[in-house]
Amino acid sequence: METPTLPKLITPSTTRIGWIGIGIMGSAMVSHILAAGYSVTVYARDLNKSTDLQTKGARTANTPRELAETSDVVFTMVGNANDVRSLLLGPDGVLSSLKPGGVTVDMTSSQPALAREVHAEARRRDCWAVDAPVSGGDAGAREGTLAIFAGGDSEIVELLCPVMKSMGTVKYMGGAGSGQSCKIGNQICAGSNLVGLAEGMVFAEKAGLDAKKWLDAVRDGAAGSAVMRLFGEMMAERDYRATGFAEYIVKDLGMATEDEGGGDVAAMPGTALSKQLFSGMVANGDGKLGIQGVVSVIRRLNGLS
Repeated sequence: METPTLPKLITPSTTRIGWIGIGIMGSAMVSHILAAGYSVTVYARDLNKSTDLQTKGARTANTPRELAETSDVVFTMVGNANDVRSLLLGPDGVLSSLKPGGVTVDMTSSQPALAREVHAEARRRDCWAVDAPVSGGDAGAREGTLAIFAGGDSEIVELLCPVMKSMGTVKYMGGAGSGQSCKIGNQICAGSNLVGLAEGMVFAEKAGLDAKKWLDAVRDGAAGSAVMRLFGEMMAERDYRATGFAEYIVKDLGMATEDEGGGDVAAMPGTALSKQLFSGMVANGDGKLGIQGVVSVIRRLNGLS
């Protein structure tokens, strides 16, 4: 059996980073990598979005294939599993031109089964693949404090830690797909917390309480949470600007009850209810608003504007 080609030591002076997906979070994450001194090339369908990153030193590529040809490690942070499949496994995707020893790191919230498929294809090509979705929203991306859930070969994750730590805290979860499974579990908790926060706030308002005073009163008790810290005031002010799109959490919660062919699908009644309420946002035309906007669904159910 041939000896696998391992990635080179990750350092700002020698490692060429490729990045696909420069939306709300992706652009902030790239900024931290650039600030750490790495050479970064970005690809986006609309390269006009890369102007700010170019002023910080980023280069651009015209195709995923071109980007992979000049990168040692390629990160993807895109919308959904279909995007991941096309960008990594497509005929002109990243793995079609990544050199032996190269690494793909998918930070999209995607399917565990797809992560395992990408890993298998990467190994077939003498490359490596890590699934590393994140939690913390746009605030965590801006501040470099994301929680990063990594799945794949432990030695490869360890090699990647210097660059990933510029974006947040890395937790190794196990083999390929484990990072994605961890993120789904995270979204189950976050979705339920958001719904609970929304209902508590609407209850307080209907009882005649001031929403902000209610938040201040309960935030240090058992009801307090990271979700309340991140989204409580935005809910109270009915500020629904996107931090993470509502349509994306619908996708994430849907994956919690999908049968990926391995059997033993977990019974998730609370998750199903949370998904239904976030789906209500999408049905109301609010899929591109922030996940804290679920309070708007609860308000409508209670006859509030």
